[in-house]
Amino acid sequence: MKKNIQVFNNVLELVGNTPLIKLNKITSSFKGNYFAKVEAFNPGHSSKDRIALYIIEEAERKGILKPGNTIVETTSGNTGFSIAMVSIIKGYKCILAVSSKSSPDKIDMLKSMGAQVYVCPAHVKADDPRSYYEVAKRLHEETDGSVYINQYFNDLNIDAHYLSTGPEIWKQTEGKITHLVACSGTGGTISGIGKYLKEQNPDIKIIGVDAYGSVLKKYHETHEFDEKEIYPYRIEGLGKNLIPTATNFDVIDEFVKVTDEESAHTAREIAKTEGLFVGYTSGAAMQAIKQLNEDETFTEDSYVVVIFPDHGSRYMSKIYSDTWMNDQGFLDSLHEKEENTQSIQYIK
Repeated sequence: MKKNIQVFNNVLELVGNTPLIKLNKITSSFKGNYFAKVEAFNPGHSSKDRIALYIIEEAERKGILKPGNTIVETTSGNTGFSIAMVSIIKGYKCILAVSSKSSPDKIDMLKSMGAQVYVCPAHVKADDPRSYYEVAKRLHEETDGSVYINQYFNDLNIDAHYLSTGPEIWKQTEGKITHLVACSGTGGTISGIGKYLKEQNPDIKIIGVDAYGSVLKKYHETHEFDEKEIYPYRIEGLGKNLIPTATNFDVIDEFVKVTDEESAHTAREIAKTEGLFVGYTSGAAMQAIKQLNEDETFTEDSYVVVIFPDHGSRYMSKIYSDTWMNDQGFLDSLHEKEENTQSIQYIK
């Protein structure tokens, strides 16, 4: 019997149409039904493939990007990888300003994809000339024939998810979705998906996940930017020390804040219970669901979709490293150090 083998012209044809996977063990004590939109199934292993491809192709269509141009971008790692991947296929040079908070795994991946990488200090103000926002602007100004993607202030970031991720979730849930839980960094993912879902059913609750040390939750609630909310935290790709215009706060019903420590442990728990090897922000989103259950947000009829943005391989030197976890004081606090070190035994 012959098998139908599908052949793709290049890796970019694999972007999107990621699976929705039912969560079973980690949600067994919760009311409702829970499903993860697992974006690691994109070829670049994250949801950022969607915006990189869409923004670049829109720039080409409008004549902004031309053969031989250089793409410049600010990134915590995932968007940079996706832009580097698209640039390889389409023949562009790629320059990336990266936060030092990004894992060494992510930074090494960017270099492996041929990008020119500038690592910038994470814990400085957004308008500091050393910040990755300002460094990207400077590199754009200094590089002839360059185009700055600027995902934090680019509405195409929202459009990419409005046109792809949102419709996919609506179709996959057959319109049964009652809640969307998604981390918010640039805000494009939650804003685009939320906008589409609200148009289909205004009663769907859109819940954003923010980090302690970020300004987004308070800004959503008060419309005031409070610098006192800002302090260093470890989760990358979540929260902000500025207000991205790519976030449509009107679409979001509420924000939940999560800690670095609990998010890290929850990511590890997802791997051990569901067999899904996911990243730090996936742990943050799942941790938010745990907290929402404690607040009795969900009922037996709830149909909850959570976005798992990327793959765990990008965090081997961070949350999946017992050494890193112990250095942060995360293992000692939950008395996991002995358990984890005993999981590997060397035969001499």
